[in-house]
Amino acid sequence: MVIIVYSVMLILSLIELKKVMQLDKYVIDEEDLAYTYSKPVSIIVPVYNEEIGVIDTVSSLLCLQYPQLEVIVVNDGSTDETQERMIQHFQMEKTNKVIRMQLPSEQMTSIYQSIIHPNLLLVTKENGGKADALNAGINVAKYPYFCSIDGDSVLETTSLLRVMKPIVSSNDEVIAAGGSVRVANGFDIQLGAVMHTTLSGNALVIMQVIEYLRAFFLGRIALSKFNLVLIISGAFSVFEKKWVIAAGGYSKNTTGEDMELVVRLHRLIKEKKIKKRIEFVPDPVCWTEAPETVQDLRKQRRRWHQGLAGSLWKHKEMTFNPKYGVIGMIAFPYFWIIECLGPIIELGGYLYLILSFLAGDIYVELTILLSLLFILYGGVFSIASVLLEAWSIDSYPKVKDIAKMMIFSLTEAFWYRPLTLLWRLEGILFFLIKRNDWGYMKRKGLSRKKDEHHFDSEKMNSAG
Repeated sequence: MVIIVYSVMLILSLIELKKVMQLDKYVIDEEDLAYTYSKPVSIIVPVYNEEIGVIDTVSSLLCLQYPQLEVIVVNDGSTDETQERMIQHFQMEKTNKVIRMQLPSEQMTSIYQSIIHPNLLLVTKENGGKADALNAGINVAKYPYFCSIDGDSVLETTSLLRVMKPIVSSNDEVIAAGGSVRVANGFDIQLGAVMHTTLSGNALVIMQVIEYLRAFFLGRIALSKFNLVLIISGAFSVFEKKWVIAAGGYSKNTTGEDMELVVRLHRLIKEKKIKKRIEFVPDPVCWTEAPETVQDLRKQRRRWHQGLAGSLWKHKEMTFNPKYGVIGMIAFPYFWIIECLGPIIELGGYLYLILSFLAGDIYVELTILLSLLFILYGGVFSIASVLLEAWSIDSYPKVKDIAKMMIFSLTEAFWYRPLTLLWRLEGILFFLIKRNDWGYMKRKGLSRKKDEHHFDSEKMNSAG
């Protein structure tokens, strides 16, 4: 069944990408600039101990090709030099601003405004978590739409313009949209601008690149076509503010606040019987830093799966409920069976094959055939995702990088997939025992090559 579902998704994604490829994106960008004046956007960047990457992130946002926007960095009680670096680099001073508290959040202690970039604000507040920081940012935001960006991410100059396109062109039918998130480890990034793209030499990072491509190109494009998207990445997504406020904002009592908000928005519009959509846009790209160690990756994947299980369980009455249309009848069953319970089903299949083989109830030839089929189908879908990216966006122009990802795709079943299977099972366990452990990932920074070179030069100068 999984093979059939993924095959259908692949065909639908191919059809949708073919339509996009026939358009001149840059001409469309110029045309869209005229229409987006009526859709100003507040960009909210929640940060906690992001001193390494926050300057690059904010710099990329200030260079966005968009007519009217503000950037709000919410410092959620950082204990490092995030605040000091922001104030010094962007020449910020304290300002008085009237805040309309539409969503609950921890107390805000001060608001700074940049002298050189008047549309840049820094909000300092007591620690309350990412969801709480986003709610605080929504309270400060003055525009009717907001875009959430992670503090370790960098946007391309046209990304906001392109992710806003379905919202602008839908006559207010689309209330939220998400873009593609890609791995930027190893890139040459300077002050928020991607100068050079190259594939990392870290095997874990390479597999995450492939995994991201498969998730966005294979899954979300197909789901978006039928308004079945339950997840748009919190690293890069845009929402109409009034609908988020009506849904109660981001939930602090969940591990996956981004999915939880999207599900509540779907639930709200279905219960109000209003025709609204939430879409995924494949072209706008957000570059982010991926974990480079097994420990950090394990924490991330465990947290993701725990958040998925938590959101589905919290709204379990929507499952197979015709009241919620295709969301209840198709999206929820798909996410329950394929995404959430998939690791348990997969583990059960492995155990059944092993026990049957030991008991002599299965032919060796059949076992080998099924194993090869499993390896082949996983590799084919991953390779297809890599080729779709190379055909449509071409983030990795070097042929050797494409070839390397295709080769790694065939190795996934032997080492990477078993690891992620265990971590996803751990996420289910954490959900069942109600253990909320966010797990801190140590950042190295997307522009660390430049920073390390600068640090070495400083050491040499001081030694001299």
